[in-house]
Amino acid sequence: MSYIMVDIESDGPIPGDYSMISFGAVLVDEHLDKTFYGQLQPISEKWVPEALAVSGFSREETLSFDAPQKVMQDFANWIKEHSKGQAVFISDNNGFDWMFICWYFHHFLEKNPFGHSSQNLGSLYKGVVKDMFQNFKHLRVTKHTHHPVDDAKGNAEALLTIKKTFDLKISLK
Repeated sequence: MSYIMVDIESDGPIPGDYSMISFGAVLVDEHLDKTFYGQLQPISEKWVPEALAVSGFSREETLSFDAPQKVMQDFANWIKEHSKGQAVFISDNNGFDWMFICWYFHHFLEKNPFGHSSQNLGSLYKGVVKDMFQNFKHLRVTKHTHHPVDDAKGNAEALLTIKKTFDLKISLK
């Protein structure tokens, strides 16, 4: 079982009507040196300028990105290459990140290598500190830049700190 921390950037609030613009992933292990980065062409004419602005790209730039089917296949291949056993999807906001990744995998590849579930780093931290008002973000080392690989790496660093600090039983293979 391998944990893969994922972060996505989009041009709107939901997949299908709007587009995932880019995403990053990092295999959670002691090195955090196995990463994936994808930039995807929009799949819709709809987009929210404020949402797209978070990614740092213009609409014109996104139109030159790779076809989503290619990016998702490349990501599936990366997961297969780097994951031992079932890959586990985890992110700091899995309600948002998961819906885009899951939708894109099923829409473009007709299967999701992560299966049917995801995990939420924020909820995990709230549980281990037993306080629903706490936030894990102070545990990041890598600056949160809205580049999805940076953000996924910072979140993976937080997970490793949680593992060490709270003796969290988690398999990181």
